[in-house]
Amino acid sequence: MEQSQFVHIRRELHKIPELGFKEFKTQEYLLNYLQRLPDNRYEIRKWRTGLLVKIFGTNPSKIIGYRTDIDGLPVEEQTNLPFKSEHEGRMHACGHDFHMSIALGVLTYFVNHPIKDDLLFIFQPAEEGPGGAEPLLQSKEFKEWKPDLIFALHIAPEYPVGTIAVKEGLLFANTSELFIDLKGKGGHAAYPHQTNDMVVAASYLVTQLQSIVSRNVDPLDSAVITVGKITGGTVQNIIAENSRLEGTIRTLSVEAMKKVKKRIEALVKGVENGFECEAKIDYGSMYHQVYNHERPTKHFIEFLKQKNDVNLFICKEAMTGEDFGYMLKEIPGFMFWLGVDSPYGLHHAKLNPKESAVDFSINTIVEYIQTL
Repeated sequence: MEQSQFVHIRRELHKIPELGFKEFKTQEYLLNYLQRLPDNRYEIRKWRTGLLVKIFGTNPSKIIGYRTDIDGLPVEEQTNLPFKSEHEGRMHACGHDFHMSIALGVLTYFVNHPIKDDLLFIFQPAEEGPGGAEPLLQSKEFKEWKPDLIFALHIAPEYPVGTIAVKEGLLFANTSELFIDLKGKGGHAAYPHQTNDMVVAASYLVTQLQSIVSRNVDPLDSAVITVGKITGGTVQNIIAENSRLEGTIRTLSVEAMKKVKKRIEALVKGVENGFECEAKIDYGSMYHQVYNHERPTKHFIEFLKQKNDVNLFICKEAMTGEDFGYMLKEIPGFMFWLGVDSPYGLHHAKLNPKESAVDFSINTIVEYIQTL
């Protein structure tokens, strides 16, 4: 297998990032590649803008699932790479180009070197939003090919190439988007008493939201509320009639997520009363925690311990979110971090992972699947 081919594929995919459920070019690229492989060894099913690819085992008794996400982010790339994004305002800033090329590398190997059991490669759209895993699980296509075991990876810029970080139990947090719209009464800046200023209301609410983590969440638990964007008003001398807060919620437990949302709703109700305005809350996309199952994760860790070329790191849980958590909620399996050694982190416009991680991970995953 010419693994350098998959570095080239990564670069080709990096040029065409697309947002969730709009991955039309990406799906076409994947199909074009797959159609060059011996078609008697696999079957393809489309699901929206994603793909399910089942590789036939020689004498199957189970289905082993491997999932990759395929969407990009609304980020304007700032890398100046010769293969930088060709789509303005779009970038593979979370490494899904890496994820796809690795999956294709592993898939290609097993098309040409069949094993006993069936393999299911899941090219899932819309991981970054609005969330593809949960509706995919409910689809007829997935239910007919539901794996008995499933696993996935995510690149980790903070670890060097050759490092795999993993742990049993909770790996990624419960996450939820947060959108709050406030509507008051606008007017002339010279007559504030005739208005209900939504810039002031929004500013007050932001500071109130920060009290939830410090005063309402168990200090032995963890939660984060981030307001990343505020909009409001039209010009400098008109009091704002509308404002909007956009952010995220992240918690390490389902119970903490419920408590945080309950407190957000109470504080927003207080702002409605205190500022005589109308408020609307939308939680957008919500992702279940990524919880690695004990038995398959232990087996993976034991496999890695035997590998001289792998630096195994038992990591702590992270506040990142991943909709792969919905798959692990229904199917035994795990997710792991893959070191890619970039000075810039996930979702950064200058993210530039080291491409040597592609070949390394293909080899490692192929060998791991052969132990199952």
